[in-house]
Amino acid sequence: MTQRTPAIRLEVTPDGVVSRSRPDTVAVEEPLEMRVGGTSVSVTMRTPGDDFDLTIGHLLTEGALHDATDVATLMHCLDEDESGSPTYNVVDVTLAPGATLDLSRSERHEYTSSACGVCGKTSIEAITTRRPYAVDRDPVRLSPAALVAMPDELRTHQKAFDRTGGLHAAGLFTPEGKALVVREDVGRHNAVDKVVGWAGREGRLPLVGHVLVVSGRASFELVQKAVMAGIPALVAVSAPSSLAVGLAREAGLTLVGFARAPRMTVYAGEHRLDLSQ
Repeated sequence: MTQRTPAIRLEVTPDGVVSRSRPDTVAVEEPLEMRVGGTSVSVTMRTPGDDFDLTIGHLLTEGALHDATDVATLMHCLDEDESGSPTYNVVDVTLAPGATLDLSRSERHEYTSSACGVCGKTSIEAITTRRPYAVDRDPVRLSPAALVAMPDELRTHQKAFDRTGGLHAAGLFTPEGKALVVREDVGRHNAVDKVVGWAGREGRLPLVGHVLVVSGRASFELVQKAVMAGIPALVAVSAPSSLAVGLAREAGLTLVGFARAPRMTVYAGEHRLDLSQ
């Protein structure tokens, strides 16, 4: 997930600029091509690791597959770089008998950068049309004290971020604040897909009564992915966008932003909060 690279550290002082050559650790970013039955359906820039979870999560949250059981097998194709060494940057999916792939609602089967998730969608309607789970009916009650503490708990699991400062994280939590799984990636949407893919492989979907916590801002796409996975609450360290708030309210998802103990801001789904705690 990381590699060392030459760098020059500069320090500006009243007496001038002091420079020092030193190696630094950076996050690895490489392309991952997702194929289904040998046909390419998506290329995303990601941090290598948990590629099978990323692939399953991506196909589920994009609505291309209905359930994790639609996947029979996954394998890394032994693609090679210029030196002939394997890169493990291609994952091929074999569908289970009777399963079908639906790309009709998405045009994101061409290319997705690590910084951009929704790019390539023909319209917002293409994202909001299919919702397999009724998130608005999730009866879970949430403690503000538990929610506001979750980002700090997420931070303790961000080992690659400690070394690079350049990775996003997503974590799946119980309402009480226990982290079930945490994934890191250069792309926010990839980190969430890795979490959802893990849950799919574990047979945990829909994620009723769980909380998704993300290390950055809450974008429209992250809310959409939470809804597609049946997650009733999303907690973000930073700000939400206007579209994220709108979708959260429409879908019945509890959306929390600026969650930095002891404060947080609730933008949607406040009915789930138990203010007596």
